[in-house]
Amino acid sequence: MNKDELTHYSKLLSAIKTRIRQAQVKATLSANAEMLQMYWDIGKIIDQRQQKEGWGASVIPHLSRDIRNELPDVKGFSKRNIGRMIAFYKEYRSINLFLQQPVAKIGNNQNIQPVVAQLPEKGMLPQLVAKLPWGHNILLMQKIKEIDIRIWYMQNIVEQGWSRDVLSLMIDSNAHERQGKSVTNFDKRLPTPQSDLARQALKDPYIFDFLTLDQPFREKELETGLVKHLEKFLLELGAGFAFVGRQHHIDIGEEDFYIDLLFYHLKLRCFVVIELKRGQFKPGYAGQMNFYLNVVDDKLKHETDNPTIGLILCQDKKTIVAEYALRGVNKPIGVSEYELTRALPEELKSVLPTIEEIEAELGD
Repeated sequence: MNKDELTHYSKLLSAIKTRIRQAQVKATLSANAEMLQMYWDIGKIIDQRQQKEGWGASVIPHLSRDIRNELPDVKGFSKRNIGRMIAFYKEYRSINLFLQQPVAKIGNNQNIQPVVAQLPEKGMLPQLVAKLPWGHNILLMQKIKEIDIRIWYMQNIVEQGWSRDVLSLMIDSNAHERQGKSVTNFDKRLPTPQSDLARQALKDPYIFDFLTLDQPFREKELETGLVKHLEKFLLELGAGFAFVGRQHHIDIGEEDFYIDLLFYHLKLRCFVVIELKRGQFKPGYAGQMNFYLNVVDDKLKHETDNPTIGLILCQDKKTIVAEYALRGVNKPIGVSEYELTRALPEELKSVLPTIEEIEAELGD
């Protein structure tokens, strides 16, 4: 082959590989949806027969044993899983989950809208359920009772590819309550819809419970710990953040400056500067961040990039002070709190032993 023929052949091969991958993804999604519909149907059959015949839960172990004996190659019919099939049917029977033929609708993620602050449409529930693995669906049923909030997590699973363990962590940290809660000036400094998307990309508070820092700690120790646990840090930041560097050096007027953490957000198409502060937010932090954003926009930002965004992380964001401080700067900045550990609920505090009680017990 000559050079032109090789070029055309390469394009042909690339197109065929893309089509194969699309078919593989579609087949996987279709198989998953078919399995979920089978589980829903079996749950419906058992529930209706229990209602008609007056059978209790004792029929489930009999079914489990007989199915395994007569269909030894079929997996997934333990007593527990059959019970989950019945629960799955009961959970969604009021909306006739699988009467809308979700298999024909699923493919890529183009029909899933970006996660936004307002409550999602219940009409998208069948498509979302069909896209999630069985274990994810069961976990959501067990932990999230409000359908609107459950849909929010479903959307994020589809968009961000959360594993079941990650989903459990996000639910435990109330991720849906923290999204889009940062104090920002985005509505004044960014055009729509970028201002809305940027606001939803930030959280408040950020939970860094994977760090173990002795009190009092220094900002450099916090920074080092976050970079050391970069994978968990990126997970907490959310989808789209790509790490560029730590203590990123900028030289201005023969003076050296260092940005704590520099990221690029793949969805927002912009740089994100993160500054870490110990203690309360101070108005001077906004001026410092504004300076950094000016420099990054001038020296690093490509002409096709959107304006650089700043995020100041403090232990106490002092909402009113932050709102006044951001009002006078011309760059888009957000201010959020971070927590190294989540506070214990009051009802648990009363039943846990005090330090003195633990010391006395050890002494005895």
